[in-house]
Amino acid sequence: MALPQSVLPATLAVFMAYNHENFSFFYAILAVLGVVFAHLGMNLFDDYFDYENQNIQIHNELTDNKIIFRAGKCDYLITKKATTRQLFFVASIFLFIALAFGTAIFLHRGNVILYLTLIGGAFGLSYSAKPFYLSYRGLGEIIVGIMFGFLLMTGVFYAACGKYTSAIGIISVSVGLLVTNILFTHSIMDYQPDKHTGKKTLAVLIRSKKAMFLVSCLLNFAPFLLVGCGIMAHYLSFWYLLTFLSLPLAVYLIYLMSMFFRNPKQKITTKWWFGIMENWDKITQSGIDWFMIRWYLARNLTVFFCAFAILATLLARR
Repeated sequence: MALPQSVLPATLAVFMAYNHENFSFFYAILAVLGVVFAHLGMNLFDDYFDYENQNIQIHNELTDNKIIFRAGKCDYLITKKATTRQLFFVASIFLFIALAFGTAIFLHRGNVILYLTLIGGAFGLSYSAKPFYLSYRGLGEIIVGIMFGFLLMTGVFYAACGKYTSAIGIISVSVGLLVTNILFTHSIMDYQPDKHTGKKTLAVLIRSKKAMFLVSCLLNFAPFLLVGCGIMAHYLSFWYLLTFLSLPLAVYLIYLMSMFFRNPKQKITTKWWFGIMENWDKITQSGIDWFMIRWYLARNLTVFFCAFAILATLLARR
């Protein structure tokens, strides 16, 4: 369910690079595949380190104390469907494949790819692994936003055409804010269990519900402000106004977050324009629909923003 937050930004970067001199379809595909395998590997390592650091006792502790939380993370480890050794092996394979693709691109495009890969790899492995443990120090949301926004998109863009532009800078920061919003929405809803277990997410550091809501508004609306400024400064084509078609999702998500602070588990009716919400019947039956509808909206906002930006890129070429 999390792959769209890396695949769509990477694909958007390829479309934005297409019209530039020295564009290489081959290296663009290698970069996108590298992003996919790196994302899969990092996600599995996140589960690995999260399980190693907390283990099943925290799951039981939250249940015993009747704290509202979303069950399901590391479920395949908790239920013994897989071992930590197997998980470590598969995650390592994925990262090795990503590294192989990155090495091929580096040999063609040079040191910029090396620097971006090293920074992204360091951030990714430090997200939930010791000694930095970034996701437990309130930096996780920000780090992921940088990785899946600026680092990912400028990296793929550079791999595809060998240059950097103001346009990719603006769009990559905008997408990074939306990706940060996915995690921040998650951390707001997991505030109580995270606080109880000592995990310092951005929401736990902020503490104030009013401040959380203001940050949520910033993350939801700042991308549209950046795009608007980019268009007025002539860094972006006016076609990028199409991204504003995703604005209703941001508005409705803010409405749902304000509702969450008053009554977290209030029943919410899904609407067709929310986008795809996988396994919704199963989610409703398991009682985590209150969590997933907000997470899906934050994710789908990013998906729609990227999709409309891709359309804008295609129309700007005409």
